[in-house]
Amino acid sequence: MTDHRPWRGILVATALPLTDDLSVDYDKYAEHCAWLVDNGCDGVVPNGSLGEYQVLTPEERARVVQTAVAAIGGARVMPGVAAYGSAESRRWAEQARDAGCASVMLLPPNAYRADERSVLAHYAEVAKAGLPVVAYNNPIDTKVDLVPELLAKLHGEGHIHAVKEFSGDVRRAYRLAELAPELDLLIGADDVLLELAIAGAKGWVAGYPNALPAASSALYHAAVDGDLATAKKLYEQLHPLLRWDSQVEFVQAIKLSMDIVGRHGGPVRPPRVPLLPEQEAAVRTATERAVAAGLA
Repeated sequence: MTDHRPWRGILVATALPLTDDLSVDYDKYAEHCAWLVDNGCDGVVPNGSLGEYQVLTPEERARVVQTAVAAIGGARVMPGVAAYGSAESRRWAEQARDAGCASVMLLPPNAYRADERSVLAHYAEVAKAGLPVVAYNNPIDTKVDLVPELLAKLHGEGHIHAVKEFSGDVRRAYRLAELAPELDLLIGADDVLLELAIAGAKGWVAGYPNALPAASSALYHAAVDGDLATAKKLYEQLHPLLRWDSQVEFVQAIKLSMDIVGRHGGPVRPPRVPLLPEQEAAVRTATERAVAAGLA
């Protein structure tokens, strides 16, 4: 982590603890943020899709950011500011700024399949809030693909400083390094961590450290430091869990693993529904194996 590039290192896209009546447990969330940092992570990303931001009220969404900042300090908090409209995303970026955060993470327009001009205008508008913007490329969910050429243009215009890359196409790392060498590549999907670390990633916006932060931190640092023997062993042990980060049910899976290791994952808000029995069994088995291997 550096002051200049606060998105470097492991920033956990935090799951949000809910009570049985589906209200937000802010005390547990604060404790969770502090626990992640105490166990080898560098910061948190509240209000990402793993944090179920789409089903939070505006008041809840703002308080989640404030809770994270109070727990670990704003320099380590990079909120997601995605919204249907650019003006709303800018307002969330301003809220993050006023709460003391050092950067924000932004999806492209996701209410429709935006063209390149719309994408450029969207990021330009949110950058006006004054915080560094980390782009989030998730063409699977948004249907807007921030290809390396477009990312290089966004970076060249000064609209973005890094990108969370979730396409799963590790070849893009090398093309991006050629087109925009100063744009930081962040691992965006847990199950391509090793491949993108080898390709020069500067950070990881992570899912499974919510349940296994110490082991995940050991994996990340071994990978970026070039200790491939250690990294490969840990990657093989953790991959049955890491691949859930790229599944539709990633929130439920990660929260279940949190429950199994003694954290509070808890329920999810609709329209998400609980895992199917066979999905729950798969997550439980993989998590218990990780625990037995000393990874929790």
